[in-house]
This record gives sequence, structure tokens and C-alpha cells, in this order.
Amino acid sequence: MKKTLILFSLLAFVAIKSYAQPKNNNKMKILFVVSSHDTKGSTGEKTGYYLGEVSHPWEVLTKAGYEIDFVSPQGGNPPVDGFDLNDATNKEFWENKYYHNKITNSMKPSEVRPEQYVAIYYAGGHGAMWDFADNEAIAKIASKIYENKGIVGAVCHGPAGLVNIKLKNGRYLVDGKKVNGFSNEEEEIVKLTNVVPFLLEDKLKERGGIFEKSEPWQTHVTVDQRLITGQNPQSAKAVGEAIVKALAK
Repeated sequence: MKKTLILFSLLAFVAIKSYAQPKNNNKMKILFVVSSHDTKGSTGEKTGYYLGEVSHPWEVLTKAGYEIDFVSPQGGNPPVDGFDLNDATNKEFWENKYYHNKITNSMKPSEVRPEQYVAIYYAGGHGAMWDFADNEAIAKIASKIYENKGIVGAVCHGPAGLVNIKLKNGRYLVDGKKVNGFSNEEEEIVKLTNVVPFLLEDKLKERGGIFEKSEPWQTHVTVDQRLITGQNPQSAKAVGEAIVKALAK
């Protein structure tokens, strides 16, 4: 009788563990990049990755059958901004134990194998302006994914991660391509023009990008072949939808 109870308990544990950690071996994978930077310059104001710019594309992409992994410049638990659990999608993501464990234990760039991913997506949040542009390791990961016919996506301040990505031909990824991101007008509205290390719109133009934009806080997604960018937090879900569409081709 005792052996039977022990066996039953073991079987129950395995069943629960299997349910809590869904099998994802056969799913195509997308790599989300989130910031490790937690302060807006010398202001003392806290920042990080913007939760809605993770949760809304996550919802779209996981429902489409993709598995999401997370990487940050420093790895580990990245700082979060825009923490609003009144947003139902934010709440769904934050309370998903499987993905909460993933994002709070994000990979270091050295742990990423680019060949495993069909797309890379840079989430925004002002933190990205300090630790995305000059991160050579993540730029190389993105370049490898793109040159392996993968998608490169970004939203809001996430395109800061695109400004120094170079391809094998020596050209910047954005050179000659339509692109967008957080506009100069939007940066002025939030009064951080003189705080951020550079203006994203200007830098993308310097790198040869053909910058598109709408009025502040309007949804705007730009698709140029396998480069997909969104202007602001309002565009995050639509970027996810555009990635799904591009991967279906």
C-alpha cells in the first residue's frame, strides 16, 4: 500500500510539472531583447524595459504558436518600467509563471545560439537608449538571425539596438531601408530630449534609414522586407502582428 501511494505521488508530481512547463521542443523560437539599464541619465528617475512592449507582442506571438526567449545585456532579472497590471495583457504576462520565470532569468548574450531563432525583437523602454546601441554581442546575434533569413523587429526605443548592426557587406542594417521608432517630437513631449544619450530618429537617419513617423502616440508600423519597426508603445501589438505575417510568407 505504501509503495502504491509513493508511486501515485510521483506520477502526480510528473503530471503537474509537465503541465506547468509546456513542451516547446517543436515550436519555432523568437528572441526578445530587453534592457538591463535602470536609470534615466542623471535624473534619478527609474526606467528599464517597458512592460507593454513585451506583453502585447508576446501575446500575439505565443498565440500564433511561437516560443519566446529573453536576453538582456547583463542577463538575469532586468528592470521593468510601465508596470501597469490594469492592462489585462500585462497582467496575463506577468502572472504566467513559465514566462515570468523566463524574463526574470534572462539570458546573457553569450548564452544565445542565434541559429535557434527565426526572429529577434527589441522591446523598448528608455533603458534601451543606454545599453542597446553599443552592445556588440547582441548586434552580432541580430545580424546572424537576419542573414539567416530571419526577421528583425523593434518598437519605440527598441530600435536603438538597430543603429550599430552591420551586415556582412559592411553596411548598416537600416541603410536604405524604411524604419521608424520613438520620434523627436515624442521625446520632446516626455521632456527627455536633453537626457537621452542621442535622439533615436536622428541616429537612424544618420545610419541611412528612411525614417517614417505619424503624429505622436499614434500606432505606426513600418515593414521593409524583413525589418519591422514600430513608433511607440501604442504600436507594440501591431509589430507582433506584422512579425507573424512576415514569418508566414
